[in-house]
Amino acid sequence: MKKYKNNFKLLALSLVVVLSSCSDDFIERPSEDSFNSENFFATDAQVQNTTLAFYSRIWWDFDNKWNACIGDLGAGNIVGGADGNDLSEFKLTSASEAISTPWYVSYSVIAQSNNIINNLAKNAGPNVSPQAINTAIAEAHFMRGLAYFYLVRIFKEVPIIEDNLAVAPEPFLYPNFESDVYTLIKKDFLYAANNLPVKMRGSNYANNIKISSGTAKSFLAKACLQNKDYTDAAKYATEVIDSGEFKLLGTSDVPGTTYNDLFTYKYNNNEETIFAWQHEARGYFFSNTNTIQYGIPNLTLTNYGATYVPSVDLQTAFTASGVSDVRRKASYMKVGDSYPELLSDSGQGFTMTADSYPDGYNTSNAFIKKYVIGKQTGATGAMDGNGSSLTSYVMRYSDVLLIQAEALLAGAASTTNPVALASFNKVRNRAGLPSVTTITKLGLLNERRLEFAFEGQYWYDLQRLPSNEAIALISAQDRGKFGTVLNVTPKAADLYFPKPADELINNPNLGKPAVAYQSN
Repeated sequence: MKKYKNNFKLLALSLVVVLSSCSDDFIERPSEDSFNSENFFATDAQVQNTTLAFYSRIWWDFDNKWNACIGDLGAGNIVGGADGNDLSEFKLTSASEAISTPWYVSYSVIAQSNNIINNLAKNAGPNVSPQAINTAIAEAHFMRGLAYFYLVRIFKEVPIIEDNLAVAPEPFLYPNFESDVYTLIKKDFLYAANNLPVKMRGSNYANNIKISSGTAKSFLAKACLQNKDYTDAAKYATEVIDSGEFKLLGTSDVPGTTYNDLFTYKYNNNEETIFAWQHEARGYFFSNTNTIQYGIPNLTLTNYGATYVPSVDLQTAFTASGVSDVRRKASYMKVGDSYPELLSDSGQGFTMTADSYPDGYNTSNAFIKKYVIGKQTGATGAMDGNGSSLTSYVMRYSDVLLIQAEALLAGAASTTNPVALASFNKVRNRAGLPSVTTITKLGLLNERRLEFAFEGQYWYDLQRLPSNEAIALISAQDRGKFGTVLNVTPKAADLYFPKPADELINNPNLGKPAVAYQSN
């Protein structure tokens, strides 16, 4: 199993437990993978650097493709790839990389977070401000909450670790109840919300990279919604909306912008960004590889691409209303679509044609546009042969608007709540769609699907449905490419994934019934 080189000593047989190990020049050059609890921190800047890995490298193996594969391929939005059958046809086994990668990445983040939470203050010198320490610890609480939020949605019942050293002598942990995991997630996001700085997102995009109190509240609302705590989900979403911290591109909030701008290098860390993973075009383990996973070769710096293409079902969802949705062209390209901002083999601008993808790959009538920026190199620093410097969204402000609407819907079949309608219609209107006077449960689900296509979201949206409804929706999907038909009917157990085989072998307790969590 791959792990982050030079930065972790792995103790637990079944879980990633980090004690302390990193490069000798950590103080001079921040580690891109880990916090070392043995280092002494003399300045605020050194403390602030301890959390940099949380925004990039430590998440990369998951973001590389598995985030989108789980969130979109498993949900029927995309098709393709060597792993396609596993997820599209619900043939996953415990040996699948789609399972092992999110597991070890999440527990790496948890171990790092615990190390900061439990050790940072003890290793800070007298000249380090309490604010710097508190902010770094709050960032670690947020990241631990986010890691568990992925784990609970992918695996449902997982072991909770709050102290790496406490579990090292007895690493054979049992999974904990789903409800206990959500309790920890809510606690961590709430701690972060109460201790992170308050921000107002503006046009200085570099200042928008690090998370804020509003970021934590947004994820708190999302976690509450996933756990069907509609009251708190609505409360925290409303607080974020009322704060005015975030803005919606392509509206009067940010004049002169469009929905498509969200996925361009120029608008990295824009006003709509609640949290995004950062990338640099300086090698495989740092770039946003979606540029190549999605892009066709004459829009990349490689001789391959388009590993994943839009499913027929997603294309049908975009065109079902008969009303032009601006998100369609920004999300995937069809023959005749022109993109003057893209650099291609032929130079400035790109128009999709029937022979845009050579060598028989044009078995689809569409290719993904979102996260594809074209052959931007040189002074822009936007792209290399491994991917791009484009950020990967984990959450955008439009999500908070739709969370508020769904929380006010509160599991009902429909609602005419004016607050819910205002938020829901703001997202629809940005897409060029008319306002509605009633929100239905399925209409809201569809709106989320179109808004966040290829961003790794739809699988978790389907999970919020009663299992029989989720199965019915999935069963009705045409999960194939253009010219093929693929219908699959999952079982209720398929809505969560099995735990990794290696972990089950090394820790037999992991496969046993969940137990209540006893806090240290």
